[in-house]
Amino acid sequence: MSGARRSSVPAALLFWTLIHGFGSGAAHAAEGGASVPAPSLDNRRMVGIAQTAVLAGGCFWGMQAVFEHVKGVRRVLAGYAGGDAATAHYAMVGTGTTGHAESIQITFDPAEVSYGDILRVYFSVAHDPTGLNRQGSDEGVRYRSNIFYYDARQRQIARTYIEQLQQAGVFSQPIVTRLDPLTGFYPAEGYQQDFVVHNTDYEYVVQNDLPKIANLKRLFPDLYRNRPVLVSQRSLAAN
Repeated sequence: MSGARRSSVPAALLFWTLIHGFGSGAAHAAEGGASVPAPSLDNRRMVGIAQTAVLAGGCFWGMQAVFEHVKGVRRVLAGYAGGDAATAHYAMVGTGTTGHAESIQITFDPAEVSYGDILRVYFSVAHDPTGLNRQGSDEGVRYRSNIFYYDARQRQIARTYIEQLQQAGVFSQPIVTRLDPLTGFYPAEGYQQDFVVHNTDYEYVVQNDLPKIANLKRLFPDLYRNRPVLVSQRSLAAN
């Protein structure tokens, strides 16, 4: 899990770097994270079939990396949501005309971690929910803060939590996170998966993504696991 594979970074990503730079990591999640209360409305942790959450909050590299370190998470896929299958490709999404956001699909065990727990990490360390169509130096609609809910219960929990955080004045700026029904999630290209794990000294990762993992460990020690669960693994990573 150490050592960057810079030679494996595709030309599309090198082009992205030339345009956007490595970024300053200005979002709160890349600085110190935000201390947020637990959701007042949530599902009880209980034995049941695996559940899924789809979230967007900036570059999916860091989002995926954070949740790969959360106990109870069984798989995290980087991908695209908000648009059609035909346009779910990195280069097309980058045009900002597809409706897609860079997103992650989280599969989790409801006996170990709840949907509310997932959202708490999302609002605290995974991204900055006050950035309108941007995270740090990354700008554009594909970097928007967006929760894609599967059903009415997820929508209720997410909406109630956003209202709770707004009323508590947790953030100095209004939360701009969108709530939309999930119409489809499309996994990203293979080279995008587990990117942080395979490129730990890539400058963008060092500045923007590794601090998020450190914040997860510091703010949520009971949820943090040292060994990430990877897309490439068929078996579950040990906690």
